[in-house]
Amino acid sequence: MPSPDTIERTDPAAALDAELNVPYVLIVWDDPVNLMSYVSYVFQSYFGYSRARADQLMMQVHQQGRAIVATGALEKIEADVAAMHGYGLQATFKRADQA
Repeated sequence: MPSPDTIERTDPAAALDAELNVPYVLIVWDDPVNLMSYVSYVFQSYFGYSRARADQLMMQVHQQGRAIVATGALEKIEADVAAMHGYGLQATFKRADQA
């Protein structure tokens, strides 16, 4: 047990490393604009999902209002969100442990 005079120091670089190594998830949200076939096409063309997997995710978006379509490092997921916005889809991200 540390004495009351002991001060614990945390390394800011180590804390940042730990924060960046937490996986993040990409969430695509349902919207009234895009056709279901288009959403499936985006999942196939951008993520490389099979038609069956893309259709499954698209149906989850349609029926449940959202689907987690990718998981990865923060920088990758941020780029994926920007790509989804480029395709006209509503997408956000959050830490995997908070999804």
